[in-house]
Amino acid sequence: MSGYQDTLCGYSTRTDTKLKLPRVKNKNPAPIQITAEQIIREARDLSRIEAGIRPPNQRITNYSELSEYHLKKRNGFEDQIRRMPLNISVWMRYAQWEELQKDFNRARSVWERVLEVENRNHTIWIKYAEFEMKNRFVNRARNVWDRAVTLLPRVDQLWFKYIHMEEILGNFAGARQIFERWMNAMPDQQGYLLYIKFELRYNEIDRARSIYEQFVLSHPRVEAYIKYVKFEIKNGEIARARNVYERALEKLADSKEEAEQLTVVFAEFEERYGKEWKGKGKGKGAFINSR
Repeated sequence: MSGYQDTLCGYSTRTDTKLKLPRVKNKNPAPIQITAEQIIREARDLSRIEAGIRPPNQRITNYSELSEYHLKKRNGFEDQIRRMPLNISVWMRYAQWEELQKDFNRARSVWERVLEVENRNHTIWIKYAEFEMKNRFVNRARNVWDRAVTLLPRVDQLWFKYIHMEEILGNFAGARQIFERWMNAMPDQQGYLLYIKFELRYNEIDRARSIYEQFVLSHPRVEAYIKYVKFEIKNGEIARARNVYERALEKLADSKEEAEQLTVVFAEFEERYGKEWKGKGKGKGAFINSR
């Protein structure tokens, strides 16, 4: 009676609203099984296909359409930046797009804005400076490099690229000044060796020798002294090479392992260049002139 009244009033009964699922008649496994790995692989393949589909090229016929296109692209980049302000790749694409439009002031503005977000990322500084160099804004590039090495003096790549730019421009004095600033930051061995190679490229032997002196003072290691000795030998300065070895023995006398290593190479040097070595004490020794 109650169900009849509900039906008359326009309502369905609980029995009527039950979901009827179809019964599975054949419960045997399918002849072709699909694994989870296959599903994932097919999904990836589909995403690659979709990514390869590009919208048709838009042909711009007047200034109004060009302005509309620029506005749309800039709004798109700004929206991405608002959503992902720490995504450096978005900032870089934005700056590079502005560069392609030959709007260098806007591109420069984007680079400055990303530096406000992240100024410890040396890649940003390098890309910014390369943008200025590529478009022949030499003084602006210098300014960017100068700011970069001042903020991040321990990043060797910044110094090297700054110097390389000046050398390409033929500003050798400027490159030398930058090297001197780099040496004041006490770089690793590679920094000193690059400076030495720079001077040797222009046959500045005395300058290179002076840098070797700084090198062994900053890095008093056997390897550093041996490099210095090889430099003197190459330039025919056997007496200077011997003096380097003697000073090295005094400097490294407290380090047994390094003193012993140095003693061996010093003995080989003397055997080759006219003296006999007689070791004694803690790495020190006496020389007997051969007659």
